[in-house]
Amino acid sequence: MERQRRKVILVTDGDHIAQKVVEAVAREFGGRCISLSAGNPTPLDGSQIVELIQMAPHDPVIVMFDDNGDFGRGRGERAIEYVVKHPDIEVIGAIAVASNTRWVRGARVRYSIDNHGRLVEEAVDKDGYADVELENRIYGDTVDILNTLQVPNVIGIGDIGKMEGRDSLRHGSPITKKAVQWILERSGADGGDHGEKAPHL
Repeated sequence: MERQRRKVILVTDGDHIAQKVVEAVAREFGGRCISLSAGNPTPLDGSQIVELIQMAPHDPVIVMFDDNGDFGRGRGERAIEYVVKHPDIEVIGAIAVASNTRWVRGARVRYSIDNHGRLVEEAVDKDGYADVELENRIYGDTVDILNTLQVPNVIGIGDIGKMEGRDSLRHGSPITKKAVQWILERSGADGGDHGEKAPHL
């Protein structure tokens, strides 16, 4: 019998605030967050992360990755590559987090969630403001590898748990929640079969 591949969402942020938000949002969707993947930089390598994903009781499994500003392919990006290429893992989407890092190529996105919780067809900056001058690229710490690996359903977002307070835990982190919801809808992991038909939300 074929093993069931675990459904995983990547998040390119791993600081303490993002960890608390991602843990809460994962619970709301009945999934699990790999809390040990949080840190600046990512404290685990790809094989350790896959082991933890396989131990998680429920999908979707949300995993955080962070390069902590390392130039080139840092620990976070190396771990992303391992997870994406693992045969037992199905990456259903990624949340590309803007941090206004300027020496990166950036990740190309078709859609973002802005700081008002709206689905927009531009990239956003760290504070969650849509900006056509970003040319549909999220400039962040650990995002460059997403396009290289052709990760599906990549959505841009500002700094998780922040965005001038609009994504804070006390407000229920509505922007991060909408990004996860969008990935689940697009991937069909919410029980529907949406494919590429519409941006949804």
